[in-house]
Amino acid sequence: MTTVSAEQRTRTRRITLLVALAVFAQESTWNFYESQVPPLLREHLTSAAVVGMLMGMDNLLGIFIQPWIGNRSDRTRTSWGRRMPYLVVGMPIAAALFILIPHSAGSLPLLIVVLFSYALVANTFKPIAEALVPDFIAPERRSRANAAVKVAASITAIVAALISIFLVDNHLSLAFAIPAIIMLISIGVLAATVRDSRSPAYRAAVAESDESDESDEEDGAERTEPRVRDTFIEILKDTDRSRLLLLLAILLFGSAWAASRSLITPYGMEALNMSRGAAGGLTLPSGIAFILAAYPAAVLAERYGRLRVMAVGMSVFAGAMVLGTLFQTPTGAAVALCLAAAGATCFLVNAVVVLWNLAPSARVFGTYAGMYTVGWAGGGFLGPAVVGGMVDITGWPLMLIDIATVASLSIIVVVRISVHQRSTVLSLAN
Repeated sequence: MTTVSAEQRTRTRRITLLVALAVFAQESTWNFYESQVPPLLREHLTSAAVVGMLMGMDNLLGIFIQPWIGNRSDRTRTSWGRRMPYLVVGMPIAAALFILIPHSAGSLPLLIVVLFSYALVANTFKPIAEALVPDFIAPERRSRANAAVKVAASITAIVAALISIFLVDNHLSLAFAIPAIIMLISIGVLAATVRDSRSPAYRAAVAESDESDESDEEDGAERTEPRVRDTFIEILKDTDRSRLLLLLAILLFGSAWAASRSLITPYGMEALNMSRGAAGGLTLPSGIAFILAAYPAAVLAERYGRLRVMAVGMSVFAGAMVLGTLFQTPTGAAVALCLAAAGATCFLVNAVVVLWNLAPSARVFGTYAGMYTVGWAGGGFLGPAVVGGMVDITGWPLMLIDIATVASLSIIVVVRISVHQRSTVLSLAN
């Protein structure tokens, strides 16, 4: 029994690292995109709201693409699995488009076309990598596995900040090429090592589909697979509003988080009088804080409850934004971003796990991952535009307060879910 348990732990650690690598591959370009595309747009545009809207374009595309592609991957059956084919095809194309971004910056229409093309391709595989976590990892270990995934994503934020500091001001094209190369190397490793057709969830989904086929044959009905629309309608009609409220919380907190990332470089330049490269490096310490907080956030969630830990972490995030406004210096901003990142970790590590664990079947893990990314992408689209509009009214010095306001709304929703869950448990006990 001990030997088997040790072997299982080894397999879990191995696949966790490989899934983390998959997320690292895709986030290596996204983090740099969020940091350095806004200054390229500001060379042509003066309105923070318009810049925020264009920065949210990729998230708007994600709202339509990601649930469909997540559901499509759920229904894919190949010897390689249902996730890897999409990653192997999409990532190299996205890397090539990413390299073209600085070369198209001289013309606003051309820049927008390249940004649109990159966002279109990158969104086709964005939810796929994260769906590998519930495919391979048991429910009770998903928070820790997702913590490792989020650590990998935060490392790319550190890489993006370092590239901003050392290369952006003098070697912009090379700075954009490095994240793309990282993506190509990462997908090469994944292609050589991962076959998600061996995952427990893939096998369970195939078995469930076979049982459904047999039942349909007996009843004379055609084979049916869960569709995105069917899944979402089922959530809407469910008398338990936990899943629907959770998606709303993801949208709201995603708005606050996206604004704190997409607009931080112009904030540093306008409110703190920093250079473009230095402002782009403001997130470097917060990336380290995120890494340090990720595993404790998972452990605390397992001990005290995921929703409770999420609410506390989100409160820390909002409070940090207020603190950064009170101490409005580059150092104050860096400290505030560190505290905010540590608090946000509690949400980022656990929210998608709560959603996965609410899924009724392994056949819809990809669809649920797609819905999570839709909520997050919706926030990514709305957040920079809404906060950018607030900045146009209140000014850059109050941007962090604007973000805290949005974050407070998400806290209210998570607290509402937590209260509902506790009342449900009490009613069942009685």
